[in-house]
Amino acid sequence: MAVKGTIVKVSGPLIVASGMADVQMYDVVRVSDKHLIGEVIELRGDRASIQVYEETGGIGPGEPVESTGAPLSVELAPGLIESIYDGIQRPLDKIKEQAGDRITRGIEVNSIDHERLWNFVPVAQVGDELKAGDILGTVQETEAVLHKVMVPPNVSGKLSWIFSGEANVLTPIAKLEQADGSIKELPMLQKWPVRRGRPYAQKMAPTEPMITGQRVIDTLFPVAKGGVAAVPGPFGSGKTVVQHQLAKWADADIIVYVGCGERGNEMTDVLMEFPELNDPRTGLSLMKRTVLIANTSDMPVAAREASIYTGITIAEYFRDMGYDVAVLADSTSRCA
Repeated sequence: MAVKGTIVKVSGPLIVASGMADVQMYDVVRVSDKHLIGEVIELRGDRASIQVYEETGGIGPGEPVESTGAPLSVELAPGLIESIYDGIQRPLDKIKEQAGDRITRGIEVNSIDHERLWNFVPVAQVGDELKAGDILGTVQETEAVLHKVMVPPNVSGKLSWIFSGEANVLTPIAKLEQADGSIKELPMLQKWPVRRGRPYAQKMAPTEPMITGQRVIDTLFPVAKGGVAAVPGPFGSGKTVVQHQLAKWADADIIVYVGCGERGNEMTDVLMEFPELNDPRTGLSLMKRTVLIANTSDMPVAAREASIYTGITIAEYFRDMGYDVAVLADSTSRCA
């Protein structure tokens, strides 16, 4: 049930609202009649401190705040690849269609196109006992990526029905008979809170090198699959160029590129150059296996943290399909 409160204090992107005793930490709220997106970051009695991910100019005490009753989450389904999102997974192309060249405050857009039809090819068979992470079927998302539609986390049961053919991401494509006898309908779309890591069966120590395709890196500073690496350097030294080369040549199936607090002109270069990069693995555009998250420095600082969480959650989703995913964040210093 939605909780409604009232703003009592505004301090830049941080607001304090009263009457919010029943909200939970990290719940998403809508602030004022402009419906700005915010997230609860502290609770004291019936007062909630809310980090707003949009410009709060003109917002003042006495205006309403309404909780959505859900944490900040991302939509996971066919349609992620080739998308360009802002830090909280709003598709920038759809926003431009609605608002033009400037993102208007309070705009609401589905992260995934809920109407587009995808050709779902079943893999599991009726009667199979399935658990979280098992493959229900596949969708050819792009020429380079076969999207594996999985049983969501914390769901298991016996497959009683499965769909074949064209469907959108909200259409049920399978039914599971659960242990209590109830029937669980499963669409292709999953939602997952960005601040909660997706479950895994085993955490393995990195033992295999990730071939970056850059001889100087592979020789002098090898990177492990499942490991992390930093590219430090001053302005103009080529950090972003190195990331472009890693995205193009690294031994990874999926690329998730997060522009975290980047200058607008730098992010524009990325958005313009990535579609033009030829993918040596497939011979197609590199965008055919890439997800871009563009969180420029003119957006609220807190959205930088959210953009990293958004990128990692998307990467974990493709990891669960069995793909090797390279997450590139530029730059973590601005996030810090």
